[in-house]
Amino acid sequence: MTETTTQRNHSTGSLSRGRTSPIDQVQLFERKYDPLTRDIIGALPLDRSWRCLELGAGGGSMAGWLAGRADRGSVLAVDVDTSHLTTVHAEPPANLTIRQADIADADFAPGSFDLVLARAVFEHLAEPAAVLERAVRWLAPGGWLVVEDFYYLPPEDSISEVGRTLIEGYLRRMRAQGADLWWGRRLPASLASAGLTSVASRVTPAGPGQSAADDELIALRMRQEGHVLVDNGVVTAEQLADFVGSLGDPRVRDTTTLLVSAWGQRPTA
Repeated sequence: MTETTTQRNHSTGSLSRGRTSPIDQVQLFERKYDPLTRDIIGALPLDRSWRCLELGAGGGSMAGWLAGRADRGSVLAVDVDTSHLTTVHAEPPANLTIRQADIADADFAPGSFDLVLARAVFEHLAEPAAVLERAVRWLAPGGWLVVEDFYYLPPEDSISEVGRTLIEGYLRRMRAQGADLWWGRRLPASLASAGLTSVASRVTPAGPGQSAADDELIALRMRQEGHVLVDNGVVTAEQLADFVGSLGDPRVRDTTTLLVSAWGQRPTA
């Protein structure tokens, strides 16, 4: 089932405001991070009748997985751009609904969901704390909120000059789009401040050389979006090519971001 509402501007994390990355980039992201997210949710008391909500559902890999696990319940997958979702789930299972909406001002009835999931979403919102508070209200008593966002490390600490230049240019564009590059660091405390209990967290490094999936994702992103940095004079085409060509070399292994995964439960009383 697919529902549509009007799109609004927001930070996409892409170098070009208002443009989404091709589905192959989305699927690479999912291939890298899905095992971690599934491990976290799999450790929760997930019931087959749970009502689930995924905010910023991307390519829909987690929404599809949840639909299989909560086969007697329901999954609502929400994104400002549902083109990837409708491509992957052209014929979604009966318990999966796709809705196009901007989560910055979307709202649902209090207590509507047993699980709310958001990955790499809140860091791109102008008011992430406000949306987080609403997400907590959407939880039924005993429900769980799982949020994963990145904390971007200082680019000046990168191990190579071209790496420092590329990362600084990339982050400058993200900041200009309204992204909060440090939101991930505040996640565990934010969940506790929002009234959740049993709050736990996990930190996963990301960057060149951290895994084959990291290198593949970075290379694809630079091939698709790096021209913006070249066009703006941040780096030369030769520097960009050298950076992409060095991926896989252990001498340039780096940690550029930390994925902070945090989850907590709404009290039952």
